[in-house]
Amino acid sequence: MNILQIIEEFKKDCPCGKTHETAVCDVLIESGAVNRVGGILRRNKFCNSILLVADKNTIKAADGIIESLVGFEIEYKIYENLRVATMKEVNEIEAFIGNRNVSVLSVGTGSLNDICRLACARQNKKFCIFATAPSMDGFASYGAPIVNCGFKSTYPAKSPDVIIADTKILAAAPKELKSAGFGDMIAKYIGLVDWQISALLTNEYYCQRIANLTREAVDELMSMADKVCLNDEYTAGKIFEALLKTGIGMSFAKNSRPASGSEHIIAHLIECVDLREDIIPNFHGDDVGVCTLEMLKLYNRLAEKDTIDTQNETVNWDDVYSFYGEMADDIRKLNIPQNVIDDVDKDVLKNKWKEIRKIIFSIPTYKECETAMKKAGCKITVADIGKNQELFDDCVKYSPYMRKRLTLLRLRDMIK
Repeated sequence: MNILQIIEEFKKDCPCGKTHETAVCDVLIESGAVNRVGGILRRNKFCNSILLVADKNTIKAADGIIESLVGFEIEYKIYENLRVATMKEVNEIEAFIGNRNVSVLSVGTGSLNDICRLACARQNKKFCIFATAPSMDGFASYGAPIVNCGFKSTYPAKSPDVIIADTKILAAAPKELKSAGFGDMIAKYIGLVDWQISALLTNEYYCQRIANLTREAVDELMSMADKVCLNDEYTAGKIFEALLKTGIGMSFAKNSRPASGSEHIIAHLIECVDLREDIIPNFHGDDVGVCTLEMLKLYNRLAEKDTIDTQNETVNWDDVYSFYGEMADDIRKLNIPQNVIDDVDKDVLKNKWKEIRKIIFSIPTYKECETAMKKAGCKITVADIGKNQELFDDCVKYSPYMRKRLTLLRLRDMIK
C-alpha cells in the first residue's frame, strides 16, 4: 500500500473516535523525481513565485531541481550548513514570505524542513519538501522542533502539502545520514511504549491504528538493517517510505506521540546543553539512537520486576532549575502549577504493572535493537556520540521535566 492509499484509508471511521486528516495531498517517491518537481508543484496549484530554501550541501545533492522549475520565479535562501533550526531562521523565512503571493520549496531534511514548516504555518503558505536523504522521520509531521533562546520546543506547525523524493538521490546520500535515519526509527519502539503506558494510566488519547502504522514501519526497517548503508535505490525507497509512514502517523495524531518518547526528550536536552556550550550538535538520529538503547536497557530492567511498590514522586526542584540554568523559566512553566505526574495515581500504577510489563515485552529487546543498529552503521554508545557518561546521566535524570509528556522514565522515581 502506498502513502496516498494509507492517507485515504485513514479517512474512514476509526475506532479511536477521531477523524484522521493530514495536509499531505501528493507524494512522489521514484527514480528521477528531481526532474518532475516543477510539474508536481503546478499540479498542486503552487504559486508561480517560489522561495527555495536549502543549504549548500542539499542543493548540490538535488542536482537538476532548478532546471525542473522552468517557468517559475525562484528566489533562494541558501544556508551554509543548517544543522540546528532556531527561531532566528524561522523569522527570516516568515519575514520573506509574509504578505506575498509565494509558495515554499524546502530542499533537504530536518532543520531546513522545520524552519519552513513553522514559517509556512504562520503565514498560511503552500509548502513542499524535496527530501535529499532518508535521515529522519519528520517529513510529514505537524510539529517543528525549534530552538528558541537556547530551549528546544516542538511547535505546532504545518505538514507539507507535497513530499517528493528521488530514490537515486536518497541512495547516494552519505552513509552517516542513512544511519542517523535508522537510529531515529528505532526510537519508535520506546515512543510507542511510552504512549501506551500513558494512555493506560491517564487516559491520554491513544489510537491503535496509528500505533500499528508506526510499528509496521519500524519493524519493516529493522528487517532491512543490513541494507541501510547500501547505494541501492530500491532499499532507499523502502526506507524512505517507512520513515514517511511514521511521519504520517504523527500527522494523523496531530502530535509526535506515535514516534517519540523519553529517548527524544533526552536527545533534545543534550542538544540544548551542546548549544549552551557552543558545540555543534550531532545528527539528531545519532543522539536519539544511543538514547533509545539506554532507555531499552532501563525499561527491560524495570520489566524484570514481577511486582512493584509505588510512592509519590519527590523532586528537588532547586536541583532541577540549577541544572537548566537560563532555561529554568521554561521548565517552571511546564511543571507549575500542574505537571504530568499529577494525573498518575500511584495505586493504579501498581495495579497496572502487569499490563505495563506486557507492553515493554511487546517490543524488541536492547540486544536485538543493538544488533540491528550495528548492521546499519549506527552509533551505539555514549562515547560514540562524543559525550561523557556523567553529562549523559544528568541529561537522563533531568530530561523528564523538559516536556509535559508522561513517559516510563518520568515514572521511575515512583517505582520501588
